[in-house]
Amino acid sequence: MFDERSPIYFQIADAIKNDILSGELEAEDQVMSTNQYAAHFRINPATAAKGFQQLVDEGIIYKRRGVGMFVSPDARAKLLEQRRQRFFAEVVEPMVAEAHVIGIPLEQIVDRINALNGKEDA
Repeated sequence: MFDERSPIYFQIADAIKNDILSGELEAEDQVMSTNQYAAHFRINPATAAKGFQQLVDEGIIYKRRGVGMFVSPDARAKLLEQRRQRFFAEVVEPMVAEAHVIGIPLEQIVDRINALNGKEDA
């Protein structure tokens, strides 16, 4: 499950985020404990805890004392907004900048996107 591209605790946080976005985990669902997570994936419990803490810090999960960790009610909305912002920053803005440099009008980009999306209006 884990690779060498980023720290394991980031990958843990990303996996849980993806589970929330996909609907596998929903608002108020209980998340596996850090010890269960560590045992299941054979990793150090401190590493799992660090990934979980990242999610707590972001408001994606929260702890109920003595019960465990749960998905925050607005976790999916927060994650969707984060991904949208990242998409525009990492994909759209560089694409528009490159199009400007090589002389592609934005209308042509929009036409191409519409064609790829099956809405050939041009």
